Amino acid sequence: MTADRSEDAVSWASSPANRRSMQANKGRDTEPELALRRAVHALGLRYRVSVRPLPKVRRTADLVFTRAHLAVFLDGCFWHGCPEHHTLSQTNTRYWVDKLETNRRRDRQTDEWLNEAGWEVLRVWEHENPYYAALRVREAYRRRLGDS
Repeated sequence: MTADRSEDAVSWASSPANRRSMQANKGRDTEPELALRRAVHALGLRYRVSVRPLPKVRRTADLVFTRAHLAVFLDGCFWHGCPEHHTLSQTNTRYWVDKLETNRRRDRQTDEWLNEAGWEVLRVWEHENPYYAALRVREAYRRRLGDS
């Protein structure tokens, strides 16, 4: 038997329109990601995109520098609870509070696993200036490789 995919199916969304909107969110290649990638590339750094730093762990970093063991995550203000920009949804509030806490807990676990495996994790908020974020990436990259 297949799952019911109709609009009448029970959903986490508060309305069919909200459900369609949330499903349309991209998982990668968002404007903030592309801007960060362009800025990092312009500084002469080369990286892998949307890769699992630890192949056996289902966690994908936005930029991965394999030689330097540096994983960069670009966190969305809404999805990861930016202290500057995140606001609570007025509808389905309990769901979103729980979702945000789950996301934050998963982020902390990911950071811990990567650190234990010898990786450095750099987290960038989507609202950050891509150029300045790229400078942080370059600094971490150079530090990891022992360059100055």
